[in-house]
Amino acid sequence: MKVQLNVNGFEYEASYTDREVNNIYLPLLKDITKKSRENKGNRYIVFLAAPPGTGKSTLSLLLEKLSREDDNLENLQALSLDGFHHFNDYLKSNYMEIDGKKELLYRRKGAPETFDLENIKTYLKKLSENKKVKWPIYDRQLHNPVMDVIDINSKIILIEGNWLLLDEEGWRDIKEFADYSIFIEAKKETIKNRLISRKVRGGYSQEDAENFYLNSDGPNVDRVLNHRMESDLLLEMLETCENKIK
Repeated sequence: MKVQLNVNGFEYEASYTDREVNNIYLPLLKDITKKSRENKGNRYIVFLAAPPGTGKSTLSLLLEKLSREDDNLENLQALSLDGFHHFNDYLKSNYMEIDGKKELLYRRKGAPETFDLENIKTYLKKLSENKKVKWPIYDRQLHNPVMDVIDINSKIILIEGNWLLLDEEGWRDIKEFADYSIFIEAKKETIKNRLISRKVRGGYSQEDAENFYLNSDGPNVDRVLNHRMESDLLLEMLETCENKIK
Protein backbone atom coordinates (compact mmCIF):
# COMPACT_ATOMS: atom_id res chain seq x y z
CA MET A 1 0.00 0.00 0.00
CA LYS A 2 1.48 3.34 -1.07
CA VAL A 3 0.16 6.60 0.37
CA GLN A 4 1.02 10.25 -0.24
CA LEU A 5 1.59 12.00 3.08
CA ASN A 6 2.57 15.54 3.99
CA VAL A 7 5.32 15.24 6.58
CA ASN A 8 6.48 18.53 8.11
CA GLY A 9 5.37 20.44 5.03
CA PHE A 10 6.97 18.08 2.51
CA GLU A 11 5.13 15.61 0.28
CA TYR A 12 6.31 12.08 0.92
CA GLU A 13 5.33 8.70 -0.47
CA ALA A 14 5.26 5.98 2.15
CA SER A 15 4.84 2.25 1.58
CA TYR A 16 3.18 -0.20 3.96
CA THR A 17 2.45 -3.86 3.44
CA ASP A 18 -1.13 -5.12 3.45
CA ARG A 19 -0.07 -7.37 6.33
CA GLU A 20 0.91 -4.36 8.44
CA VAL A 21 -2.27 -2.46 7.65
CA ASN A 22 -4.68 -5.38 8.11
CA ASN A 23 -2.99 -7.15 11.02
CA ILE A 24 -1.65 -4.22 13.04
CA TYR A 25 -2.94 -0.76 12.16
CA LEU A 26 -6.64 -1.37 11.49
CA PRO A 27 -7.05 -3.60 14.57
CA LEU A 28 -5.19 -0.97 16.59
CA LEU A 29 -7.53 1.76 15.37
CA LYS A 30 -10.57 -0.41 16.16
CA ASP A 31 -9.25 -1.00 19.67
CA ILE A 32 -8.52 2.70 20.24
CA THR A 33 -11.94 3.62 18.86
CA LYS A 34 -13.60 1.23 21.31
CA LYS A 35 -11.59 2.58 24.24
CA SER A 36 -12.25 6.20 23.28
CA ARG A 37 -16.01 5.59 23.10
CA GLU A 38 -15.87 4.16 26.60
CA ASN A 39 -14.14 7.34 27.78
CA LYS A 40 -17.39 9.24 28.46
CA GLY A 41 -16.97 11.90 25.81
CA ASN A 42 -13.49 12.99 26.91
CA ARG A 43 -10.58 13.26 24.53
CA TYR A 44 -8.55 10.09 24.19
CA ILE A 45 -4.82 10.82 24.10
CA VAL A 46 -2.37 8.37 22.50
CA PHE A 47 1.42 8.70 22.71
CA LEU A 48 3.55 7.28 19.88
CA ALA A 49 7.20 7.28 20.92
CA ALA A 50 10.21 5.99 19.01
CA PRO A 51 13.83 6.77 18.19
CA PRO A 52 14.66 8.99 15.21
CA GLY A 53 14.57 7.14 11.90
CA THR A 54 11.78 4.68 12.70
CA GLY A 55 9.07 6.40 10.66
CA LYS A 56 6.85 7.50 13.54
CA SER A 57 5.79 10.72 11.78
CA THR A 58 4.62 8.89 8.66
CA LEU A 59 2.97 6.17 10.74
CA SER A 60 1.00 8.73 12.73
CA LEU A 61 -0.27 10.31 9.52
CA LEU A 62 -1.14 6.90 8.08
CA LEU A 63 -3.22 6.13 11.17
CA GLU A 64 -4.97 9.48 10.78
CA LYS A 65 -5.69 8.72 7.11
CA LEU A 66 -6.98 5.19 7.80
CA SER A 67 -9.23 6.42 10.60
CA ARG A 68 -10.87 8.98 8.33
CA GLU A 69 -11.52 6.48 5.54
CA ASP A 70 -13.59 4.10 7.67
CA ASP A 71 -16.96 5.27 9.01
CA ASN A 72 -16.78 2.66 11.77
CA LEU A 73 -13.66 4.28 13.22
CA GLU A 74 -13.45 7.38 15.37
CA ASN A 75 -11.45 10.09 13.61
CA LEU A 76 -7.88 10.32 14.87
CA GLN A 77 -5.85 13.53 14.67
CA ALA A 78 -2.06 13.21 14.44
CA LEU A 79 0.11 15.86 16.12
CA SER A 80 3.86 16.20 16.59
CA LEU A 81 5.92 17.14 19.63
CA ASP A 82 8.34 19.11 17.40
CA GLY A 83 6.44 22.39 17.83
CA PHE A 84 7.62 22.50 21.43
CA HIS A 85 11.30 23.02 20.61
CA HIS A 86 12.76 26.06 22.29
CA PHE A 87 13.26 28.93 19.87
CA ASN A 88 16.72 29.23 18.30
CA ASP A 89 17.47 32.43 20.25
CA TYR A 90 17.13 30.41 23.44
CA LEU A 91 19.11 27.46 22.10
CA LYS A 92 21.97 29.76 21.03
CA SER A 93 22.28 31.34 24.46
CA ASN A 94 21.81 28.40 26.83
CA TYR A 95 23.88 25.33 27.59
CA MET A 96 23.58 21.71 28.73
CA GLU A 97 26.22 19.60 30.43
CA ILE A 98 27.59 16.50 28.68
CA ASP A 99 30.30 14.42 30.37
CA GLY A 100 31.14 17.34 32.63
CA LYS A 101 31.46 19.82 29.77
CA LYS A 102 29.12 22.66 28.81
CA GLU A 103 27.70 22.46 25.31
CA LEU A 104 25.49 24.96 23.52
CA LEU A 105 21.93 23.67 23.28
CA TYR A 106 21.76 24.65 19.62
CA ARG A 107 24.42 22.04 18.83
CA ARG A 108 22.21 19.38 20.44
CA LYS A 109 18.90 20.45 18.91
CA GLY A 110 16.49 17.54 19.22
CA ALA A 111 17.73 16.38 22.63
CA PRO A 112 15.19 16.52 25.50
CA GLU A 113 16.88 19.60 26.95
CA THR A 114 16.08 21.56 23.77
CA PHE A 115 12.30 21.18 24.31
CA ASP A 116 10.09 23.42 26.43
CA LEU A 117 8.90 20.71 28.78
CA GLU A 118 6.76 22.99 30.95
CA ASN A 119 4.89 24.20 27.89
CA ILE A 120 4.34 20.60 26.80
CA LYS A 121 2.77 19.86 30.18
CA THR A 122 0.55 22.94 29.92
CA TYR A 123 -0.83 21.93 26.52
CA LEU A 124 -1.29 18.28 27.50
CA LYS A 125 -3.23 19.36 30.59
CA LYS A 126 -5.54 21.48 28.45
CA LEU A 127 -6.02 18.58 26.05
CA SER A 128 -6.86 16.17 28.86
CA GLU A 129 -9.38 18.63 30.31
CA ASN A 130 -11.17 18.98 26.94
CA LYS A 131 -10.27 22.66 26.73
CA LYS A 132 -9.96 24.51 23.44
CA VAL A 133 -6.39 24.14 22.22
CA LYS A 134 -4.40 25.22 19.17
CA TRP A 135 -1.31 23.06 18.71
CA PRO A 136 2.11 24.45 17.71
CA ILE A 137 4.11 23.28 14.70
CA TYR A 138 7.78 23.27 13.78
CA ASP A 139 8.40 25.24 10.60
CA ARG A 140 11.16 23.53 8.59
CA GLN A 141 11.75 26.71 6.55
CA LEU A 142 12.05 29.02 9.57
CA HIS A 143 13.73 26.29 11.65
CA ASN A 144 11.67 27.53 14.58
CA PRO A 145 8.35 26.61 16.19
CA VAL A 146 5.19 28.52 15.36
CA MET A 147 2.72 28.57 18.21
CA ASP A 148 -1.03 27.92 18.14
CA VAL A 149 -1.50 26.83 14.52
CA ILE A 150 -3.49 23.57 14.47
CA ASP A 151 -7.10 23.44 15.63
CA ILE A 152 -7.85 20.31 17.66
CA ASN A 153 -10.93 18.81 16.03
CA SER A 154 -10.96 15.09 16.90
CA LYS A 155 -11.77 13.08 19.97
CA ILE A 156 -8.72 10.81 19.53
CA ILE A 157 -5.44 12.71 19.59
CA LEU A 158 -2.24 10.88 18.67
CA ILE A 159 0.95 12.72 19.59
CA GLU A 160 4.26 11.47 18.17
CA GLY A 161 7.70 12.28 19.45
CA ASN A 162 11.02 10.80 20.51
CA TRP A 163 10.74 11.64 24.19
CA LEU A 164 7.13 10.98 25.11
CA LEU A 165 8.03 7.88 27.15
CA LEU A 166 11.39 9.12 28.41
CA ASP A 167 12.10 7.75 31.87
CA GLU A 168 13.89 10.82 33.20
CA GLU A 169 13.03 13.50 35.74
CA GLY A 170 10.28 15.81 34.53
CA TRP A 171 9.60 13.85 31.35
CA ARG A 172 8.18 10.81 33.11
CA ASP A 173 5.46 13.06 34.56
CA ILE A 174 3.79 13.57 31.18
CA LYS A 175 2.80 9.92 30.83
CA GLU A 176 -0.12 10.59 33.18
CA PHE A 177 -1.78 12.44 30.29
CA ALA A 178 -1.67 9.40 27.96
CA ASP A 179 -4.66 7.08 27.82
CA TYR A 180 -2.69 4.69 25.59
CA SER A 181 0.96 4.48 24.56
CA ILE A 182 2.87 2.89 21.69
CA PHE A 183 6.62 2.44 21.31
CA ILE A 184 8.54 1.44 18.18
CA GLU A 185 11.89 -0.19 18.79
CA ALA A 186 14.50 -1.27 16.26
CA LYS A 187 18.04 -2.52 16.09
CA LYS A 188 20.46 0.33 16.53
CA GLU A 189 22.39 -0.55 13.36
CA THR A 190 19.18 -0.45 11.29
CA ILE A 191 18.34 3.00 12.62
CA LYS A 192 21.89 4.21 12.07
CA ASN A 193 21.91 3.15 8.43
CA ARG A 194 18.52 4.79 7.81
CA LEU A 195 19.50 8.09 9.42
CA ILE A 196 22.84 8.34 7.60
CA SER A 197 21.18 7.50 4.27
CA ARG A 198 18.53 10.14 4.92
CA LYS A 199 21.18 12.81 5.51
CA VAL A 200 23.05 11.81 2.33
CA ARG A 201 19.81 12.06 0.33
CA GLY A 202 19.37 15.51 1.85
CA GLY A 203 22.72 16.69 0.48
CA TYR A 204 25.25 15.72 3.14
CA SER A 205 28.47 13.99 2.18
CA GLN A 206 28.89 10.47 3.56
CA GLU A 207 31.51 11.71 6.02
CA ASP A 208 29.37 14.63 7.24
CA ALA A 209 26.33 12.36 7.58
CA GLU A 210 28.30 9.89 9.68
CA ASN A 211 29.68 12.70 11.87
CA PHE A 212 26.16 14.08 12.36
CA TYR A 213 25.00 10.65 13.50
CA LEU A 214 27.96 10.34 15.87
CA ASN A 215 27.40 13.74 17.49
CA SER A 216 23.62 14.20 17.34
CA ASP A 217 21.33 11.42 16.09
CA GLY A 218 23.32 8.58 17.67
CA PRO A 219 23.19 9.88 21.26
CA ASN A 220 19.47 10.57 20.84
CA VAL A 221 18.84 7.03 19.56
CA ASP A 222 20.73 5.56 22.54
CA ARG A 223 18.81 7.72 24.97
CA VAL A 224 15.39 6.86 23.57
CA LEU A 225 16.10 3.12 23.48
CA ASN A 226 17.80 2.86 26.87
CA HIS A 227 15.76 5.29 28.98
CA ARG A 228 12.11 4.61 28.30
CA MET A 229 9.05 3.60 30.25
CA GLU A 230 6.85 0.68 29.32
CA SER A 231 4.19 1.15 26.66
CA ASP A 232 0.79 -0.45 26.16
CA LEU A 233 1.83 -1.64 22.69
CA LEU A 234 5.36 -2.46 21.58
CA LEU A 235 6.11 -2.54 17.85
CA GLU A 236 9.39 -3.68 16.33
CA MET A 237 10.73 -2.16 13.12
CA LEU A 238 12.31 -4.87 11.01
CA GLU A 239 15.26 -4.34 8.68
CA THR A 240 12.74 -4.17 5.82
CA CYS A 241 11.23 -1.17 7.71
CA GLU A 242 8.02 -3.18 8.17
CA ASN A 243 6.61 -3.15 11.70
CA LYS A 244 5.42 -6.13 13.72
CA ILE A 245 3.92 -6.47 17.18
CA LYS A 246 6.57 -7.66 19.58
